[in-house]
Amino acid sequence: MRDTRESRLLLVLLIAVAFALITVDIRGGDASPLNGPRNVAASVLGPVESGVSGLVNPVADTVHSVTDASAQHNRISALEQQNLQLKQQLNSSDLARGQSTELSRMLGAAGAGQYTVKAAQVVAIGAAQGFSWTVTIDIGSNDGIKRDMTVINGDGLVGRITTVGPTTSTVLLASDPGFSVGTRMEGSGEVGVATGEGTGPLRVELLSAQATVKAGDRMVTFGSQNDRPFVPGVPVGTVIKVENDPGQLTRTVLVRPFVNFTSLDLVGVVVQPPATDPRDAVLPPKPTSTPASKSANGKAH
Repeated sequence: MRDTRESRLLLVLLIAVAFALITVDIRGGDASPLNGPRNVAASVLGPVESGVSGLVNPVADTVHSVTDASAQHNRISALEQQNLQLKQQLNSSDLARGQSTELSRMLGAAGAGQYTVKAAQVVAIGAAQGFSWTVTIDIGSNDGIKRDMTVINGDGLVGRITTVGPTTSTVLLASDPGFSVGTRMEGSGEVGVATGEGTGPLRVELLSAQATVKAGDRMVTFGSQNDRPFVPGVPVGTVIKVENDPGQLTRTVLVRPFVNFTSLDLVGVVVQPPATDPRDAVLPPKPTSTPASKSANGKAH
């Protein structure tokens, strides 16, 4: 439309009419003569507005759902990652506590026996030499380790060093069938020789057929000349069975070792033997027996 005098007059007229209608509507309130046309417009445009809203809202909801699902997935992934990190930290903490406890127990045993030990960790288990029961530890000749040194842990005798490398060494376990060590019974001092039986108990041949021995008796290492390969006084195990072989020159007993050879972790290599034989000093205290129950007359039964 061209900007002419007629168009300007028309615009002014329309503005004046609009102001007049607004004034009439406001003053009329509920009785306004414009309510009828307004209701007609609402009835005509309302369905259109609802239809458009019905089309737009699902699209908006879908966009919001996709956005929320993505955010929720990211939150779940972050929580899972945090959970994994916490589990790893907990496992590391549990492992550190376990190793600290084992180290304390081993140092306690070494102190009781007056052994100077160098701590090591088992880094491999398996047949390093033929079919032997062996473990590999993470110290070697660079750490002063030599062949035929005694290996212990907090429970007792683990084995002896058989081969030595610069940074690792191989330990022949006391459970190996080719392993043997001199033993001495707690208290009586009866001497014998223990040999490994694989997964079974140790077999000990006591040199005296008349030796008094029973289940529950304990034994330690007898020791070797110049303390190699075995220092004296290291706990070996507990007698669980006495075999009766009449006419034999020796007496055979089966001994459950103190050490669990399938769960070795921290061990100690004895690099300095004790000045004197500790005899039974390294053995743990005997468990206290439960007093026998007594009847009403005071006699045990």
